This record gives sequence, structure tokens and C-alpha cells, in this order.
Amino acid sequence: MHAYWKLHKIPILLVLGSAVFYGIFGYDLVREDFIKLICLFGALFFLHFKLIQFERWNTAFLVVAGVLFRLVFLLAEPNLSQDFYRFIWDGELLISGINPYQYTPNELIANAEFQIPNATVLHQGMGELSARHYSNYPPINQLLFAISAFLGRGSITASLAIMRLSIVLADLGILYFGRKLLRHLNLSPHLIFWYFINPLVIIELSGNLHFEGVMLFLFLWAIFLIGKGKYLWAAPVYTAAILLKLVPLLFLPLFLPLLGFKKSVFFYALVGISGVVFLFPFYSPELADNYAQTLGLWFSNFEFNAGMYNLVKQLAISQFDAKPWELIKDYGVLLKLYMVLLILLVTFFRANHTLKEVLKSMLLLLSCYYLFSATVHPWYLIFLIGICIFTAYRYPVVWSAMAVLSYFAYTQPDFKENLWVLFLEYFVVISFIIYEFIKNNDHKILIRQKWREE
Repeated sequence: MHAYWKLHKIPILLVLGSAVFYGIFGYDLVREDFIKLICLFGALFFLHFKLIQFERWNTAFLVVAGVLFRLVFLLAEPNLSQDFYRFIWDGELLISGINPYQYTPNELIANAEFQIPNATVLHQGMGELSARHYSNYPPINQLLFAISAFLGRGSITASLAIMRLSIVLADLGILYFGRKLLRHLNLSPHLIFWYFINPLVIIELSGNLHFEGVMLFLFLWAIFLIGKGKYLWAAPVYTAAILLKLVPLLFLPLFLPLLGFKKSVFFYALVGISGVVFLFPFYSPELADNYAQTLGLWFSNFEFNAGMYNLVKQLAISQFDAKPWELIKDYGVLLKLYMVLLILLVTFFRANHTLKEVLKSMLLLLSCYYLFSATVHPWYLIFLIGICIFTAYRYPVVWSAMAVLSYFAYTQPDFKENLWVLFLEYFVVISFIIYEFIKNNDHKILIRQKWREE
């Protein structure tokens, strides 16, 4: 023990210091205290970089450190997001036999006969915006909410702990399949730790209970199976990833050049069949309309931490006297068309015949979507971090460090964003993207012809 301490003294101290900072983050921070928040975040990013620098080949050490950091939050109430109230609400509805896609919280709370544990606390906690809309969380997400509510037995704290444990288990699954996939691609397995001990990942998943990590676990599991030629087994797993968070839906066309026409047909058919099976328990005549109505809000009503959208918005208002509430609706429609065109271009005009190239194309597509999206919550970037470790790009790690600047909005009345703060974030991120694309000789990434790769 003495010899181990002597050999690893500095990394052990870095782990203990990080654990203390995570503890302060989880139990002694309000999101309005931006100075404290950014100082803690900055310190944690520095410490995580030094930990990888010192112990990158010591897998056991970094695994234990990553699990410890996550368990620090076990009994904490999320302090950067109030979404957990809606998670528990939807879970309680399901175990009470109520379809969360069929009624808004406001409709249910107005019913004198409606009863679930902590109904008033959950309704008030989720906020007015969430309370007046149908649930926008897909079915597999709803299943996790229901399990947490059932095992929590009416206790909010217990339900939060169950959710956290499921998220930690998913991160361990990412560690397992991520290392296997890295080896399969002839990449160093230690690269997985750029995800596993990334502070944004730990804080937004284990701390604030977002389920992007569970989606990433299912996604990487499916990608690993595809890499091993087991694409039929991969289909239901990939469907589960889509029905936990919808992001993997963007990447479906990329499997056409990778698998070939015949295999792709079978893969897509199984994804469709699996989707019907997963959705069937939630079916109601109103399901499609209610869910589409709620999902449409994300494209046409909300804006947060946006990059190119803010530039377009400022130009449109100053030069063309555009109305912001009309602009965002038109922009949402254009964003959908832009993504369809980009997906087609990347699918048919890039060489996507190897898993490495497909993962690079996925990184490109999702990055372009987030750069132009009107809403980019920090936890959205977790998928980018998870994909980038299988490529030569690390700009998502830089973006994950800069995304904390978006929380400055919570210090302002009505959550008004500071455009100079957002400019700083995106200036650093876009500059690093350009640097990496030039360094990796991928400045023609969108027009690279297939035959150049063959």
C-alpha cells in the first residue's frame, strides 16, 4: 500500500480533489451562482486532463475514479436542471396505468380524482412550460422512468438514486463496448477515458440525470455488433437507442453504403418492426398528433445556446426587420430541410464503406446539426464526445469545456442570454474545428469522392 501511494501519490490527490469539487457541485451550488459554477467546472476539467495525462494506461485506476465521481451525486437533487420532476411524473403515470402521451400534467392535476405520489410537488417543480405540454420523452426513456418510480416507492430521493444507478451502469456499458470497439478499429482503448471521466459527462448525466449516456450505451452496443457483422442482432438495440433519444435516427441512411443494399433492407426492416413492438404499449389514437405537436416545439419555439442561429437572427432583425417569433418558426423548417440535404450529401458523396468512415460521418452530421440548431443544451454534446473518440477529432471535448458558459443565462432575468458570452464559446469551438479539419486534411470532407478512398 505504501509503495502504491508513493508511486501514484499525485493522481490519488487529483482524484480526491476532484471528488471534493464534485461534492460541492452536487450539494452546495445553485445555478445562479455562475462564478462558483465556472470555477468548479474549470478546475474539474483541468484535473481530468491531468488524470488522463498521468494514468492513461492505468485502466483500473481511472475506472475506479470515474465510478467514484459519479457516486458522489447519489443522493443529490439535480441543481442545473428541473427535468427530473417530469421524469418522475411520467414514471408515476405509467405505473398507475396512465399514458404520458395522452394527457398534459395541467389536464391531470385539474382532475380531482387524479392521484400519484407527490403530484403537487412534481407538477410545480417541472415548470409551467413542461406542465402544459405532452411528454416528449420516447418509450424506452419512459420505461426507465417507470422502473425508477416503481422502485422508489413514492420517494423522490429514492427515485433519483435509482435513475442515477441506471445511468452509471450505462456508462460502465459505454466503457465496456467503447474499449471493444476501439480495439476493433485498431485504436488505443485508453481513448475511452476522454468520455468516462469528462466532467460535463459526469455532471450532466450522473449529476443532472439526463439519459444521453443510456442512449450512447445502446448506440455503441449496436455499432459494435454491426462491426462484428451481426447487423440483424444490432437492429433492435439500435431501435432502442432511437426510442430513448431520437438522435440516432439521423444516422440510419449511413448504413446503406456500409452494409450494402440487401443487408440494409433487412436492417431497416428490423428497425421498423422493433419500433412498432416498442411503441405498441403506448399506442393511442392521439399518440402521433400529441407527440408530433410537442416535438415540433423544439424546432420552432425554443432557443438556447445557439451558434449560427443567433448570427442569422441578429442579421435578420437588424437588416430585414424580422420578427423573432416568426423567424424561429421559419428557421425550424429550414433546419429540417438543411439536415435532409446534408444527410443525403454525406451518405452518397462520402466514402462510408468502413466503420471508421461512418463514425466520422456521424460526427460531421451531428456537429453540423448542433452548430446550426436553435437549441443546444450542454448535455446534447455528450453524444459528440462519445463518437469523437473513434475518430481523430477532439473538438467535442473542447466544446464540452466551453458549454458551461451557456449557464450564464440562468443569472439573468427571464434567462436572457448574453451574446458576447455565446460568441466566446462558439469562437473557440469553431476555431478548434477549423484547426482540426486542416490538421487532419479533411477540409474537403463534404466533397470527397468515393473512388478516392477505394
